[in-house]
This record gives sequence, C-alpha cells and structure tokens, in this order.
Amino acid sequence: MTPELLPLSIRGYVFACTNSSQDECFKRLLFGSSKVYGAVAMRVRKGDFLFLWNLNSDLLYGVFRAATNAQLNIVQDAWRGKYPYQVRVEPDSRIVPLKDAKKLLDSLSIERSSPVGKSKTITMLELYRPSAVPTTQWFGHLTQTEFGKGFEVSSEAKSWEIFAKVKKAEEAVEEIPRLQSTTLWDFPRQSYGSTAKGNNKYAGVTPAELIWNLVWRYTEPGDIVVDPMCGSGTTLDVCKEEGRKAFCYDIAPPHYRKDIIRNDARKIPLPDNHADLVFVDSPYGDNIRYNGDPDCIGKISSETVEFYDELEKVIKESHRILKPGKVLGWLIGDQWVMKKFTPVGFLLYARLTKYFDTVDIICIARRGQSSNTGLWNNRARRFNFYLRGFKYLFIMRKPAPNEKRTEEPRKISWTYYKR
Repeated sequence: MTPELLPLSIRGYVFACTNSSQDECFKRLLFGSSKVYGAVAMRVRKGDFLFLWNLNSDLLYGVFRAATNAQLNIVQDAWRGKYPYQVRVEPDSRIVPLKDAKKLLDSLSIERSSPVGKSKTITMLELYRPSAVPTTQWFGHLTQTEFGKGFEVSSEAKSWEIFAKVKKAEEAVEEIPRLQSTTLWDFPRQSYGSTAKGNNKYAGVTPAELIWNLVWRYTEPGDIVVDPMCGSGTTLDVCKEEGRKAFCYDIAPPHYRKDIIRNDARKIPLPDNHADLVFVDSPYGDNIRYNGDPDCIGKISSETVEFYDELEKVIKESHRILKPGKVLGWLIGDQWVMKKFTPVGFLLYARLTKYFDTVDIICIARRGQSSNTGLWNNRARRFNFYLRGFKYLFIMRKPAPNEKRTEEPRKISWTYYKR
C-alpha cells in the first residue's frame, strides 16, 4: 500500500506528557488531555494515528493508533484525575522517540490545538519508518497489522532532520476554537469550522465561538445545555458538534429549523435542577424586529420597567431548571437612541444578582451590527455620540442550597510587586 492509497479520513493527533506522567501513559496504554485541549482530544476516533510528546525531554514517541473513540474518564483516577479526556491506544511493536520534537512540529506547522491532516500525518509516519523497510510495506503494516500490547520503547532517540521532505506545508484541518483567557472576547466571524452554526443573516445572531467557550468551560460531554431564546439555533449546532445534549426553544422558531421547540422562555417545559448550563441571548429592547409574535419580549422598550420585569421571569425559570452550582451565561447590550442612553446591561445585572452569584463579566466586541459602517462612524464623530462597541456576557452561578450568600469581605493575603 502506498501513502496515496491511505483512506482520506486518516488523521493524526499529538498528545503531551511530562517525565512524571509518561510511564503511566505507557503502562495504561492510555493518553489523556486537560480541558485546554479537551475539545481536540474528544475528536479522536478508533484507528487515528497518535503521537506522544514529552515536553520535558522534547522527544516525540510513535507510532500509536487509537484503540477506541475518545471518551471522558475511561480511567477516572488516571494521572490523579488531571487529564479526563482520554483515549485507549495500541502501540506498534517498537516505539521510537524522535529528537527535537518542538522543532519538528513547528517545521510541519502542527499544533496540539487541532487534528493533523492526512498529508502531514503521512509525513510524520514516514519519519518512524525503519530504514530497512520499504515505504509501501511500512504503510501496509501501519494500516493492516493488528497492533498489540506487547511493545518495547527504543532507548535511542532518532534524528529526523536528515529528511529533506520535512518542511512547512499548508493543509486544511478541522478548525477548533481555543478557550478565551481574558475578559475581552472578540470574534471576527459569527461561525467557525466547515459547518454553519446558526444563521449569520438572522437578526441578533450569537457568535458561535462565544457559546463554544461557555460549553467547554462549564460542561462536559453528555451534559445538558438549555437555550430558551435560541433564535436561529447556534447553541443547538455547537452542542451537536461538541457532544452535549441541547434543549433549544424560541417563541417563533425559523421555519427551516424543525429541531427548535416553539416555546415562551418565561415558562420552560423542563423539571427543576435539570440543566448543566443555561445560555440566554435576549432582546436588548425593541430595537430589532425579531418576529411577529405579539408576546415577544423584543417588542417592549428597554426604557420601561416592564421590559426588565419580563426578563426577570426568564431569570427565575433559568434559575429553577439549572442544577445547583451550575452556570448561566446571559448576553445583553446597552441602548443609545435619540440622545438618550439606557444602561440595559446594568439594569438586567441587578435582577440577575437577586438569584445568582457572579462568576465573571465578559466584554464581547460587537462586529455584526448594521451601524458598523463608515457612514455611522463618521456621524458618531461629527455629532458627538458613541456607537455600541461591546456587549456584556454575564456569567452567573446558581448557589447550592446550603451555601450562604454573604457580602462580608474576605481576608486576602496580597502579593505586592515592585514597579
């Protein structure tokens, strides 16, 4: 078998270990990942090729194949629970370490944050080929041989730099977002990857990476996510791809989405303490025509108390269906119209704090609004007003029943640094 005849679906993945965790990987024949790379690890399917990078020694061990699809906590106590996104592996009979792994991965533009495409995987596999074995025989062995548990790890690391073919190559791979690390999130596009998440033409559509970040920070595969105002279905599409179970509702679902349940968010048809995450991207007032339903909260002005009273009904329902200790994410923006500013976010936040504790407040850069044009930017400068440049993402936590909510200040031992 020649490399060109390998299945189009062939993929590779790079897992990492340290000196302290490498032996456990080999003994258990198990690779694992933390949440940082969990979304990548959970995409591994049986038969994919795997490589193990020791970050301390900078050695890259291969060749391994995935013996199972990736799962959550195959061995719950492995690595003391630090790496729960796991896959069983089967090794070739002789595992060889390659020197200078970081330089090799950089040379091939391979990152741990995404799968390795077919051509780069083939290049990697070729580096492990014994010099006495022809290429055709090697790839036939890798794809047709039953890998076993009996294996040895070579004590002599192999150099890869003698191979002139190792060079940077452009190759399309599955796009997987990264977890945001600051409280400023800016998503240039509404969606990501090869499949659409929601409809970027839908009024008030949510950035898909925003939902992805909430899903991966606050839930695990198989958990229940609820979106009571899901619009064009962005939450539903993200959850399907990431292995979460989603209940998505809207008062007027798009006619082309049969998987969105028609329902008013002020009364969610789910039992108490049911959801692992609730996400709400609610109207910010009556500035957008969402639909023709007369009961739509988006027909009420955010300059009225009624608007916040109706949103509070959604808050109460979200609190009721959410499991204790779990998280609600709420996206909202302020309003400035006809020389009057309305702090919609602050007014909503005051209602949220009646029921939830605050985890954090994220600033979401606004990109898709119709006023983001040269004409409107010019008007804002000429007539001395500001266009809305961000939205709030309030991340709130439902307290456990025995938790006491207190405003007493904590005693903190600060570390002060010289400037």
